Amino acid sequence: MSNSSSISHFLLLPLAHTWQLQLLHFCLFLAISLAALLANGLIISAVACGHLLHSPMFFFLLNLALSDLGSICTTVPKAMHNSLWDTRNISYEGCAAQVFLLVFFVASELALLTVMCYDRYVSICKPLHYGTLLGSRACAHMAAAAWASAFLYALLHTANTFSLPLCHGNALGQFFCEIPHILKLSCSKSYLRELGLLAVSVCVGFGCFVFIFFSYVQIFRAVLRIPSGQGRHKAFSTCLPHLAVVSLFLSTAIFAYLKPPSISSPSLDLAVSFLYSVMPPALNPLIYSLRNQELKAAVWTLITGGFQKHLTAGKFL
Repeated sequence: MSNSSSISHFLLLPLAHTWQLQLLHFCLFLAISLAALLANGLIISAVACGHLLHSPMFFFLLNLALSDLGSICTTVPKAMHNSLWDTRNISYEGCAAQVFLLVFFVASELALLTVMCYDRYVSICKPLHYGTLLGSRACAHMAAAAWASAFLYALLHTANTFSLPLCHGNALGQFFCEIPHILKLSCSKSYLRELGLLAVSVCVGFGCFVFIFFSYVQIFRAVLRIPSGQGRHKAFSTCLPHLAVVSLFLSTAIFAYLKPPSISSPSLDLAVSFLYSVMPPALNPLIYSLRNQELKAAVWTLITGGFQKHLTAGKFL
């Protein structure tokens, strides 16, 4: 019997078995990661540099973009490396780091989406108290609480998972290190501790879902009471992007972890894991920028301003 101390590396699930398909997967991952880096980078720069975007909603959006960047940079580079060099290996320490970072960024995204829902609730249902409830100090405290709780949550899961003895080989049924697949390698009943933590995680996630659901019930009630059609449209335009991002995040994660075993297959599991780990960070900036005119204007100003500076600098060279 081997244990975790004798395992120097893990074997990840190969994305394909031919060089042509591996190259195709590499190009796909490269395109998605570059799109995610560019889109989230533009949002971060636009919010940080745009004076008109210095509001709680865009402050939390900046934090969400940082979380998305971290999430996609945790899984995609290693998958690209393995596809290009036809390998499955990831070191024991690298796997532990990947688990910690992935749990950290996913947990921070859920926490930030919940905080952003509270921001929309106060903005529409209690507009007169918006400045009091969501001042700069309160926003900083909420963002810090989201990141700190995600850090402690990830640290607890990672320490508990990698303290388990492993005796069922080192092959993982996933293209990145994921806790449920590592638990399948455990030969100790102590894995029940991790299952207990995962049960607590489900309860916390469900609690966030309930909070978001009932908040939007109150939001839609308040919006429908707005007398003017223009006012209702403006209120909906600020809520729909957040609701779409939450739906994308929760639906892919719920389907990945709660789908019936009868429909489970390696190819389906791979596709679902790709959807919930790679696609949300790439699509979130697009969802927010499509519906938010202020953000689109700030991003366009950032792009055209940089281009004009480049042309001006070229004239003096």
